[in-house]
Amino acid sequence: MTAPRPGASLPNVRDLALTALTPLVWGSTYAVTTEFLPPGRPLFTATMRALPAGLALLVATRVLPRGIWLWRSTVLGLLNIGAFFPLLFLAAYRLPGGVAAVLGAAGPLFALAFAALLLAERPTAVRVLAGLTGVAGVALVVLRADAGLDAAGLLAGLIGAALLSAGTVLTKRWGRPEGVGPLAQAAWQLTLGGLMLVPVALLFEGAPPALDGRAISGYVYLGVIGTAAAYWLWFRGISRLPATSVAFLVLLSPLSAAVIGWAALGQALTPLQLLGMALALGGTLAGSLTARRPAEPAPQTATTERPLVTTHRSS
Repeated sequence: MTAPRPGASLPNVRDLALTALTPLVWGSTYAVTTEFLPPGRPLFTATMRALPAGLALLVATRVLPRGIWLWRSTVLGLLNIGAFFPLLFLAAYRLPGGVAAVLGAAGPLFALAFAALLLAERPTAVRVLAGLTGVAGVALVVLRADAGLDAAGLLAGLIGAALLSAGTVLTKRWGRPEGVGPLAQAAWQLTLGGLMLVPVALLFEGAPPALDGRAISGYVYLGVIGTAAAYWLWFRGISRLPATSVAFLVLLSPLSAAVIGWAALGQALTPLQLLGMALALGGTLAGSLTARRPAEPAPQTATTERPLVTTHRSS
């Protein structure tokens, strides 16, 4: 094995494990959506996931983006939330869930390409093979023989996977201002991305639906656990790990969804699906653990890039 570059180290397993909680939680979204939320309102659901969580985190951190970080956060909010969420739901509604999941599993391959372009991380044969293995494993878990294809859904799924990967790599490239933690970074992106979703949801779905207690509990879970906590861990992981290592963890999301479907919804798991899980897990581990973490860049101290901090630093 090639000796690590000065200032480089292997990804921290503890940080990987904590970051992996995010896609594992995201895997519960399908079960929560089908069992608790009103049907046919994907854009409203996307807005309810992002905006309340973002506003709550803003209140908690009391940190606002300023200067260059206002437009950077807007770009990242668009990539990770404002554009990604609608494309994700469009693919899910126009394609069988298995096909949409396989398209999402292509994210690590997009991340390898973006990292080569933006971070000068040359993709290795091992990581490309790990990405292809992960896609094959997810396909075995979620695809069905009667799965139909739709051109708009396929395009939405691929673009959505590419946008999330680009957002992950750009988040790593830009870092964050000195004194600002991942909680505030999540607040900025969720709020700005959620604000982008509001007019889209109103235009295409009209006024919000009436919500009963079951739906409210579902939205609270998605907002608090599936969004606020999950994105905090996600951005924390990006700040501490190679961006491509984080991107490979998205392969865990469809596996989590399959296990939850088996455990909570009574869905069967076949031997072929179990083989697919093993392949996807192998691809995740190979892709996440083979990258070397570059030395941390010096904190950004330019006054135009400092946030407005009103009381205390974020976590």
